[in-house]
Amino acid sequence: MAGLTLRDVKKRYGDTQVMHGVDLDIEDGEFVVFVGPSGCGKSTLLRMIAGLEEISDGSVAIGENRVNEVAASKRGVAMVFQTYALYPHMTVYKNMAFGLKQAKTDPAEIDKRVKAAAEILQINDYLDRSPRNLSGGQRQRVAIGRAIVRDPEVFLFDEPLSNLDAALRVQTRLEIARLHERLKTTMIYVTHDQVEAMTLADKIVVLRDGRIEQVGSPIELYDNPANAFVAQFIGSPKMNFFSASDVTSGAAGLLGRTIEANHEVGLRPEHLTPTDSANAVVEGTLELVENLGEYALVHMITQSGVEFIAKTEKPPAQSKGEVISFGIKPDLVHVFAKDTGLRV
Repeated sequence: MAGLTLRDVKKRYGDTQVMHGVDLDIEDGEFVVFVGPSGCGKSTLLRMIAGLEEISDGSVAIGENRVNEVAASKRGVAMVFQTYALYPHMTVYKNMAFGLKQAKTDPAEIDKRVKAAAEILQINDYLDRSPRNLSGGQRQRVAIGRAIVRDPEVFLFDEPLSNLDAALRVQTRLEIARLHERLKTTMIYVTHDQVEAMTLADKIVVLRDGRIEQVGSPIELYDNPANAFVAQFIGSPKMNFFSASDVTSGAAGLLGRTIEANHEVGLRPEHLTPTDSANAVVEGTLELVENLGEYALVHMITQSGVEFIAKTEKPPAQSKGEVISFGIKPDLVHVFAKDTGLRV
């Protein structure tokens, strides 16, 4: 096992720079998730670590060894791709053994590793099957098994669940979490799904436009987002934003602070609670209610036309078109500068 160190890592395609000096430390045995919108550079960064993309500037070290010029096959990493990339003419066993066979590993050792990986992933009964006879979730487990048998220092996952349906995503996500708990190996996982990031990661790296916006544990990013981008990206439904004119006249007294004209107020849907007008921080006209059983998503619109969502235990008693008042605890309020987006 090994940690990773990235220092001032940059990537250019011709005159276009897509990664802008990334600095990051990943500890040995950590589960780190790169998250961000499409095009933010998370897969590019992963591929540079893997050796599949050339590093334009800066350095990547795995353990104590700088690997910029080291071939992908020699870096001690194993990668699981978005597509399963299994050989259709080979059995599951042969797919998992292929890399070791190419490395001229002893056949007895290959057999031992393949069967041990199959046991971990519970695919023992599928070793003689071909990939076409497996479900999507089973194929992804074979792809993960192919990485496990290499006994890498670092596992790299590039959006491995995006081709699975909702139920399989949850199941496979749990299997990956259990795999990390069992192997204790450093894992780097790329996703655009912040739910995956929150549930899997020891540490989340939020990326935007080839730059790191914030690094921290899931709860750190949820409770103390560094800027408005992170605040809206982490959490589902996303954080509501209001200008000073959207909050009620009595909000300053309720929150213990004055909201300046150049500030934005961030309130998470799950922190808003229905209240009377005298204790309201924001008020809105009821537009739509999504009744999801265990909770309801109440869609509102302020007098100035700002749409927001409140997550409540049950649907409101009010009808569409009626005004509902919401309060919030002062310590759950987030305030950001409008011009920079930074937390204030």
